[in-house]
Formats: sequence, C-alpha cells, structure tokens
Amino acid sequence: MLDNIFWGSRHNMRDQPAYFIDKDAVKVWRISTGITIFLIWGLIVGAYITISMMFLEIQYLYIVIAILLLLLLLFIFVYLIPKLRYRRWRYEIFEQEIYIQRGILIMRRTIIPMIRVQHVDTKQGPILKRYRLATVTISTAATVHEIPALTDKDASDLRDRISILARVDEDDV
Repeated sequence: MLDNIFWGSRHNMRDQPAYFIDKDAVKVWRISTGITIFLIWGLIVGAYITISMMFLEIQYLYIVIAILLLLLLLFIFVYLIPKLRYRRWRYEIFEQEIYIQRGILIMRRTIIPMIRVQHVDTKQGPILKRYRLATVTISTAATVHEIPALTDKDASDLRDRISILARVDEDDV
C-alpha cells in the first residue's frame, strides 16, 4: 500500500471533479484578456509605430512584425487559451473538502479541507455581471482559492453550502 502512495499507482489517482464552470466563462475570459492585451501590447505597438514614424526612419518591416506579433498574441491568448482553460476547470464540494482542478499545460488539483476554510465570498466584476456570472472565493489561513464563472444562483448556493459545511466542521473539532 505504501509503495503505491510513494511510487505512484494509477489506481490511487482520484477521479476528476464532477462539475464544470459555466460555458460563458470562455466569453468572459476572452473579453478580459482581449482588453488586457489591447491595453498593454496595443499601446506598446502603437507607441513604437508613432515613435518610429516621428523620430526614426520608418522601418515598415518592424511595424509589420509588431502588428503580426500583436495579432498572434491575440489569437493565442484570446481564442485558444480560454477554450483550453474551460475544458480543464472543474470543481466538486464534499462534506469534508473542496476539490478544484485547473490548468492548461500543467494540471493542478487542489483539495481544501473544510476545517481550514475561514470565509467564503462571491465577487462579480462588470464583465462577469454582464453575463450574470460570479466567482466564489474561498479563504483559508494561508491561501485564497477561486471557483470562477458560476451563474449568480450557483455561486450564491455554493457559497452558502461551503459556509454551512465549514461551520459544521469547526463545531465538531
């Protein structure tokens, strides 16, 4: 038995969590990432083009490369990554723990014992609000974990359920 724990066994691997986040998470992530990339890289490329045209010899090749790089970044981070991120994001709530899975290239699976939960919040920015979504934030003494892009009702229900389960665990100790 200990050999399986220390050396790994496919039979001991826990199944993936059962629940996905809302499908509109992809839209929300695309919009927020698109805004971020546009503000950061768009301004950098725009400043480069402006400075090049005003003070330097116009080097169209570099301008074209900068614009192509911006378009490539937009394609990867706005189109591809949100789809992959959504496929991997899962969660499940048990009486004694919260199980979260996330990641794109590196899969992270986190188990949060209910006894460690200090408080649970929901948060909603303007983009999430537009799609009637919210994020559940779970705080422990050491870290903050999030379950993003749940419907308003699901987020509220999940927050309340975790709160009740965490309180029950604290009373049992």
